[in-house]
Amino acid sequence: MGEFVNLETDSGIGTIRLERPPMNALNRQVQEELRAAAAAAAQDPAIRGVIVYGGAKVFAAGADIKEFTTATYQDMSLRATALSGAFDAVARIPKPTVAAVTGYALGGGCELALACDWRVVATDAKLGQPEIRLGLIPGAGGTQRLPRLIGPARAKDLIFSGRMVEAEEALRIGLADRVAAPDEVYATAQEMLRPYLDGPAMALRAAKLAIDDGLDRDMQGALAWESQLFAGLFATDDRVEGTDAFVAKRKPSFTGH
Repeated sequence: MGEFVNLETDSGIGTIRLERPPMNALNRQVQEELRAAAAAAAQDPAIRGVIVYGGAKVFAAGADIKEFTTATYQDMSLRATALSGAFDAVARIPKPTVAAVTGYALGGGCELALACDWRVVATDAKLGQPEIRLGLIPGAGGTQRLPRLIGPARAKDLIFSGRMVEAEEALRIGLADRVAAPDEVYATAQEMLRPYLDGPAMALRAAKLAIDDGLDRDMQGALAWESQLFAGLFATDDRVEGTDAFVAKRKPSFTGH
């Protein structure tokens, strides 16, 4: 699909694979290829779940800092928005998503993992937002998605200090959902997605929209949004199949429509 980012499909799972050795640094080209891969995964009906994976050795060690050394405010006012938008494209894939994290997920790499619904991390993985050590702050979702995930106090600890978090701490504070041996991370991510691959795709999409978009609304607005999405599912074939199967006391056979 691209020079550094590819989308592979197998048995309902789409894998967005970063391939820019040695550290999968997130330069402009990776950014745009990632955006394109996310859009393709979102639109392909054969893909029912998505894994973001950097390979067996490293997820992504962050931005390509060489691009920062000569950058101006004018440059980065445009670049930061574009990078954040690429990660948002991943976050808005209307299907279950898992980041399969091996090695380092730092800076932009950690922000990319945060854009997924769940994170499986290797026992030797290290995650963090070290931008403060460059005189910067996270600029592609870290200051927003991280506190929503682990709470503001813990997020401030990581962002203010720039320290790295190992797998067990990541699991304890909610930054990781599962920990696996390095050679089992990808398989564990597949295992997490399998229960949803033959599920009601439109209902899963609605549930994700209700949760993610509802977090940015006040309670009254969020409840109205939920009601709208709930009602919309009565136009789907899977809702008919699901309710009919329940009444008939049989297992439903969803088609994703």
